[in-house]
Formats: sequence, C-alpha cells, structure tokens
Amino acid sequence: MSPRGVATPDVRERLFAAAERIVQRDGPGALTSRSVTTEAGCAKGLLHTHFAGLDEFVAELCLDRFARTATKARALSALAGQGTVAGNLQEVVLALFASGGPAISGLALTRPAAALRFREALEAGAPGFTAIQEAVTDYLRAEQEGGRVAETADPPTVALAVVGTAHHLLMTTWPGGPDPRAAMARLVAVLVAG
Repeated sequence: MSPRGVATPDVRERLFAAAERIVQRDGPGALTSRSVTTEAGCAKGLLHTHFAGLDEFVAELCLDRFARTATKARALSALAGQGTVAGNLQEVVLALFASGGPAISGLALTRPAAALRFREALEAGAPGFTAIQEAVTDYLRAEQEGGRVAETADPPTVALAVVGTAHHLLMTTWPGGPDPRAAMARLVAVLVAG
C-alpha cells in the first residue's frame, strides 16, 4: 500500500486495472470505491481524489478503454498490405474483449449515472464504436485498393457487421459465460473471405 502523502504513479491506470480484475473475478456487484482501492493497494480515498464518485470512475474507465481501441483501429490503415486482413482486423476487434471488456461494458449499463456520463461523452466526440467502425471502413478500403479485399465487398457494411457484432457480444456476455472471442474471430474470417 502506498503511504499517505506519497504520489501513486499512473493512478488512473492502476485504479482502472484493479476495477477490471474485480469485475472479471467477482462480477459488477462487487465493485465499490473501497474494493477498487483495496485491489489497487492504495489509500482508500484515492479514487475520490481523482474522480467525483464511482459513477464517474466507471464512465471514465469505459471511455478510456474505447479510446485505446479506437487508437488501435486508426492505426489499421498503416497495416494495409501487411500480415493478413483477417488477422489485422481481429487484433483490433478482439482488443474490445481484452481486460474484461464484456464485464466492464455491462457494468456501465448497471449504473445509470455512469451510462449517462458515457453517452454524453460520446455525443461530445469521445471515441466509441463509431470511431472504430470508421477506422475499420478506411482500412478495408485501403486493402480493397491494394487488391486484398474483393472489389465486390462493401467496406462500410463489413465494418458495420464486425463492429455491430462486437457490440452485441460485449452487451450480452457475462463473466464466467462463453468466451465471445472465438465467435468474433470466425465472423471476421467469414466476412473477409466472402
């Protein structure tokens, strides 16, 4: 545990990672300010020093994880012509499922104030599924121009199918349930091959 008055390095990420572990292990009902700081090994009030409360913390956690995936998705176009199309897409889409993605997404839905904060941030331009979908569309167009995606493919529709399915799986998967990543990987392979 960090001593009182000593700066905790990377406090946001440390708290976010602790929350993901709790939700994955014990479910959304186990997430409290105290459980997060205990899991993170830091002072009990640290979460409230950096966030207005647990709802803001949950919203910021979701926004952070979407921003990370959107950044990874925007880097896809630079991969055009490298690796495999399915492999490149899978790496980005499966990032949504890393670190307890389904449990964290479900957590935001169980906390109305967090869901509202999250929606307002998306409306204000924070990256979410739309940013990921746009990046996947751009990537597929680049691969289409390079001849690695069929001319008959419709990149916006393929991107919508991939990102829409990821959204569905994130919202309908629960801790301890079937792992959605295998289904997601199969879908990406079928869409890219078709």
